[in-house]
Amino acid sequence: MSRERRRPDPSDLSPREARDRYLRRRKPDSTDKSIHGWEYRLKIFVEWCESVGITTVGELRRYDIDEFYELRSADIAPATLEGEMWTLKMFLDFLEDLGAVDDGISDAVRIPDLDEEDRSNDTKLHTDDAMALLDYYRNNESDYGTRRHAFLELAWFTGARQGGINALDIRDCHFGENPYVEFRHRPDSGTPLKNKLGGERPVAITRETADVLQAYIDGPRYDVRDDHGRQPLISSAKGRPHTNTLRVISYLATIPCLHSPCPHGKEEIACNWTEYAHASKCPSSRSPHQIRTGAVTWLLNKGWPPEDVAERVNASVKTIEQHYDKADPEERRRRLLDRMEDRRRSLVDDLEVDHAI
Repeated sequence: MSRERRRPDPSDLSPREARDRYLRRRKPDSTDKSIHGWEYRLKIFVEWCESVGITTVGELRRYDIDEFYELRSADIAPATLEGEMWTLKMFLDFLEDLGAVDDGISDAVRIPDLDEEDRSNDTKLHTDDAMALLDYYRNNESDYGTRRHAFLELAWFTGARQGGINALDIRDCHFGENPYVEFRHRPDSGTPLKNKLGGERPVAITRETADVLQAYIDGPRYDVRDDHGRQPLISSAKGRPHTNTLRVISYLATIPCLHSPCPHGKEEIACNWTEYAHASKCPSSRSPHQIRTGAVTWLLNKGWPPEDVAERVNASVKTIEQHYDKADPEERRRRLLDRMEDRRRSLVDDLEVDHAI
């Protein structure tokens, strides 16, 4: 007589096994970047469980979740804590659906209530600095059309994410009468866009920017192909740059001593912040995200409707307003005055008293 095989009890899953199962479940509808982020955040939770002797997820209790919160809140910034707790809550929701943990345990996850200024980083490439850098590159023969120059032109005038810029191929550049670059979602060859097919779009560029990109392609660009046989627009000696390489290019492109004396009192000849390995240490150099933030703020200050800015940079209007619009008080004042003039001046003129009446 055959024995009936015992079906596995989901509550017997170890925290590590449960984490891996959750990530596999999320993989089909998530980007690799999102998966890696969740994996890192849950790795911390899994290691904590193992350190305190929790061997199965069925052992988890509400008090354990509160203990983990107390531990993490003492070590990390509020915005980082918020992200970790949201990830943990989604993970526990998944385990509840499996019947692996007590119903309602995900409700024990405390999500910090942050002010918007705590949630987002105000650091940006300021418009004045961006204009000074662009003026330098465009008028300096030795640096015109270099990789740094091409990167800055793209990052500032498209407002694209780092991943979007890295995904561009030469074939995505259209330098005809109305020049533009086209962002394409190509996950099968290593360059997914954050919003997948929703991130695909053409973005118009000026003739000046197109000329810079053409000079870069015809000149110092490494004439290479990546591992998938594609020709990356921004290239490295070995093909398409890794994420960290692109960040270093961004830091090097925005060092202020290119166009003016060092604002930090250093002598350029003796300063190692201008070197590849140390550019990120310069307090005034900027990451791709900080260039994007500055570009969005600049467009809004120029009077672009938020809807048009959002479409150009592939973000929602809400995200633009919460995370990318970093205008200082004077910029906001000028923006409001401009809107008043544009929208209401003709109406105000109608308030003039007609003395002929």
